[in-house]
Amino acid sequence: MKIWHQSLTSIEEVPAYRDAVTAHIRKVARPGVEVVLHGMSNKTYPEQYPGHFITYSYLQNLHREQFIRNAIIAEKAGYDAVFIGTIPDVGLLEARTLVDIPVIGYGQASFHIASMLGDRIGIVNFLGPLQDQLRSNAERYGLGGKLGPIIQADIGFYDVLEGFKDPQPVIDRFVASAEEAIGQGADVIVPGEGPLNVFLATHGVSRIGDVPVVDSFAAGLKMAESLVDLKEYSGVTVTRKGFYNAKPPEDAVKKLRAFYNHESELDADMDYGISVTEEDAVQS
Repeated sequence: MKIWHQSLTSIEEVPAYRDAVTAHIRKVARPGVEVVLHGMSNKTYPEQYPGHFITYSYLQNLHREQFIRNAIIAEKAGYDAVFIGTIPDVGLLEARTLVDIPVIGYGQASFHIASMLGDRIGIVNFLGPLQDQLRSNAERYGLGGKLGPIIQADIGFYDVLEGFKDPQPVIDRFVASAEEAIGQGADVIVPGEGPLNVFLATHGVSRIGDVPVVDSFAAGLKMAESLVDLKEYSGVTVTRKGFYNAKPPEDAVKKLRAFYNHESELDADMDYGISVTEEDAVQS
């Protein structure tokens, strides 16, 4: 099984995060599963991490095309699934309408797993403006009634990177924010961004007292494995009914993508990334 992981970061530019992700994949992916890490184009952001460049609807929507394009490339290149590894699930619904392989979102997977572990989901994140989008997404996934407090932690992306060298200060700040969410009624916690989630998983933070902390990256990866299995063994695939799910005619997709200067980028040779298996991680 081969899974395309798509980050919202330019992941090769942040080696501490990249290395933590590859180590985590080796830990949680089952034998025989290859996960290939892909980041955004190096020219996407004027800084290493997107930060506020993804906390505005219009700016985030400009980035959506990279996720959609890469899902199409992944299917053409023979991947079995795509894992969108960012909690806003950028491009998730659109990508699902264009490819027949499973497309899994970090946010959707972690919300559903959280809903099976507790009754009131709390999110601890470091990009506060995303909370409107996260609540809207939860409603779309049928889980709006289970989503409780969203707490913005006193943590930033670069704090997380530093935390891989000195973890306790970041852990303490996360725990303080999680306890605030728990005080507001949360009984299961979802880390709000991929880097924070992988940091917590790396350092074994899976529970705060009686309250579980979801490993959202692992939840998404395991959901990808499960949906590939369901497709292979049971023939179960995504619905094609309705405006949000129907697959548009292929000729219309090609013509309009060409009109908007997207179609020329659909080349399987663009399948660059960092391949991670149980045994090793090498440039592919």
